[in-house]
Amino acid sequence: MSDENQILIPPSFEAVHRDVRGRLTLARDDFRARYELCEDMAQMLVDRSQAWVHDQGLSEDLVLQRTEAGLGAEGAGFSAGEAAWVVTRLAELLGWPWHALPRPPEAAA
Repeated sequence: MSDENQILIPPSFEAVHRDVRGRLTLARDDFRARYELCEDMAQMLVDRSQAWVHDQGLSEDLVLQRTEAGLGAEGAGFSAGEAAWVVTRLAELLGWPWHALPRPPEAAA
């Protein structure tokens, strides 16, 4: 098995790309690539987000709101669901409070 197939993708990200019947809406390789892109983006935004809070005096909530708006903007390359996931992951990495993503249907029961 290749290293790429050993990446554990969290259920919260899977929920972004599953239809109402629980099927992935992307091919498996595309799904993995989208996850890696989103995770990398969250990791990359950590230092910049901290700088906005400390250097510019912005609130954590405002930084997260603006980041989600920017990532979800047309042409940014992320779907609204992916933008929300990236920002939720970013908040988790920073230890900042932020609204949680909805749980997958199977976990909500």
